[in-house]
Amino acid sequence: MSNSSLQQKNVLLVDADEAFGEVLQPLLGRGYLLQESSAAAAIAAFDSETFDAVLLNLDTPNHQENSRLVLRAATSRDVPLPVIAYSWEAGGQKVLDAFKECAFDTLSQPLDVQQMRFALDRAFRRVALARELVEARRLLGAGRVEGLLGNSKAMERVSEVTRKVADVFTTVLITGESGTGKGVVAQAIHRLSPRSAKPFVAFSVCSFPDSLIEDELFGHEKGAFTGAAQARRGRFEEANGGTIFIDEIGDLALPLQAKLLRALQERTVERLGSNVPRLLDVRVICATNRNLEKMVEDGTFRPDLYFRISVVKIQMHTLSERKEDIPLLAEHCLRIFAKSHNKAARRLTPGFLSALSRYSWPGNVRELQNVIERSVVLANGSEYLGVDDLPDELRALTVANDDMRAGSFHDAVQGFKKELVRSALRMHSGNRLKAAVELGISRCYLHRLLNQFNLAEEESAQEALDVALLEEFNESQAQRKRLTAGNA
Repeated sequence: MSNSSLQQKNVLLVDADEAFGEVLQPLLGRGYLLQESSAAAAIAAFDSETFDAVLLNLDTPNHQENSRLVLRAATSRDVPLPVIAYSWEAGGQKVLDAFKECAFDTLSQPLDVQQMRFALDRAFRRVALARELVEARRLLGAGRVEGLLGNSKAMERVSEVTRKVADVFTTVLITGESGTGKGVVAQAIHRLSPRSAKPFVAFSVCSFPDSLIEDELFGHEKGAFTGAAQARRGRFEEANGGTIFIDEIGDLALPLQAKLLRALQERTVERLGSNVPRLLDVRVICATNRNLEKMVEDGTFRPDLYFRISVVKIQMHTLSERKEDIPLLAEHCLRIFAKSHNKAARRLTPGFLSALSRYSWPGNVRELQNVIERSVVLANGSEYLGVDDLPDELRALTVANDDMRAGSFHDAVQGFKKELVRSALRMHSGNRLKAAVELGISRCYLHRLLNQFNLAEEESAQEALDVALLEEFNESQAQRKRLTAGNA
């Protein structure tokens, strides 16, 4: 379920009858917010407010000129605003003129509320897709870096710096907790750089004991030590012309820091067992989850090496600091793991996403990937990944939310279920079948929940209210028709 389906839709009503909106608003329901306006005020409002659709009465005085102006102003915007026009003259010249001016849809008076809802929903989907397309183009135009997912300010900054630093030769230090994506940024810098056709060599200091790191980085000559039966190139030589990524640089021992500093300063390496320097053209990117500034103060990291590797610094934020990126990351992981494990494509329920947003994510993006992969592998046959597909430590978070008062766990669960059912019914205008599909349950189980929570009685009361409102609406339309005929 997309976020747009949960938000109230703003509709601009352009009608000379000021009382019409007061009658129409309760019939449309809570999902729609009507704002009434004259034709001239509507055109001005397009530039200052955001609307999802326009309802335009073609039977108002000076209808031809006013309608044309409203239609042109609405449909000529960067994201065309859908206009639903209505008239007593079905198929008349007014309606034809409206279509010529690119009206999204036309309705005949007396208005059928359900038909109007359908037309509005189609318009909302159209404008939502158009806005998503504009936003996608904006992001592409802004140079969003492939592989760096997220719309948060933190990720926008990372993308911006990554793109700028890729074109130059300078060293880069990427900092942040484990699992935040430091390696992804390093690869992105290399991929966007003029060196992209050359090797990208990754090396983690933590993967080798100190006694082997020098050999791994700089290589050795034949006979340099016992067992060195032949010469071997180190990682720096393997990366010649390209990029070397040294991860966990903060764990490098002090003697090795001195040798690395010399290689960076002189742009040469000496293999073990040789005193012949080998010239290299290598771009160096380092990463760490440690506080190098504090290590410099404590004397455990060389200050001259720190300043050499940190000409440009990129700070990776934890996932808990950029939770607005979680839905995008989750959807991306879902597609990746569904494909890799040959599973059917699924969607994420609001309950699933809300649990992800409440979790602290000590393992950051890597832990999120783990949770999504586990959910994909163990999910049942539903088309959704829901709360039941989450690990136990996350599943409880969908109940223990900020709105729940202290009380029994059973009461909290029951209250949460009730609100879910009520929300689904409201979203689908009381349609039980659609509400059941939305919740991922059978219609029979939904019926039992309605009786259990006394929501069936609420529905009956609402239906009685709707009947009364509809009668009032019909009487209003009849009066409007008489007034229109009298003015003619």
